[in-house]
Amino acid sequence: MPEIQVLVNEPDYVIAIKSAGISFHSESGIGFVVQLEQQLGIKLYAVHRLDKVTSGLLILAKTSASANKLSELFANRAIDKAYLALVTDKPKKKQGWIKGDMSKARRGAYKLLKSSENPAITRFYSMSVESGLRACILKPFTGKTHQLRVALKSLSAPILGDELYGGVVSDRVYLHAYALRFNWQGQNKTYVAMPQPVGLFSKLINHVDFAKWQNPWQLEW
Repeated sequence: MPEIQVLVNEPDYVIAIKSAGISFHSESGIGFVVQLEQQLGIKLYAVHRLDKVTSGLLILAKTSASANKLSELFANRAIDKAYLALVTDKPKKKQGWIKGDMSKARRGAYKLLKSSENPAITRFYSMSVESGLRACILKPFTGKTHQLRVALKSLSAPILGDELYGGVVSDRVYLHAYALRFNWQGQNKTYVAMPQPVGLFSKLINHVDFAKWQNPWQLEW
């Protein structure tokens, strides 16, 4: 398997980049966490995860104490995350909030409900990249399973390649965990990683309007 790219290796945690199509936990073969443990020669503690189809930034703690602290930050919504996605259909709205309870549907999928007793909450912006291709930048305020995939499906704009939710067939699911921001021991930490390989994301990255998304924390969330 190709070596996992490690963005930073801090005393308390590492931030690494998961490729699309790689399982987070070991299933039929070695998973992302175990591979990274073997690569670095240390024990790692998972504090959040990404779907198998999603690429991008992942934090893994180096000790149980730092894992507890990071898990607490996630539970308190003190870690900001931003994602990039490509869609082929125009969303029902160009930007704004997507809120609603989520429930299980068929074939391991989920659906968004109109009720909001325990809602999944997402805010997003979108832009046209070229004819038949739009890009979205999304910030989840909750951490529900398949949250962003369901959110865009609810806007009649499933993610490119996400066949489970009606997306157009492609070489991958075009959802990428793009940026992280949090405070650690009194210091503000910000991390950004472009998709690798870039694939169709290159059409977004090379677009003149992508400049306003290069620092996602300048957007009004």
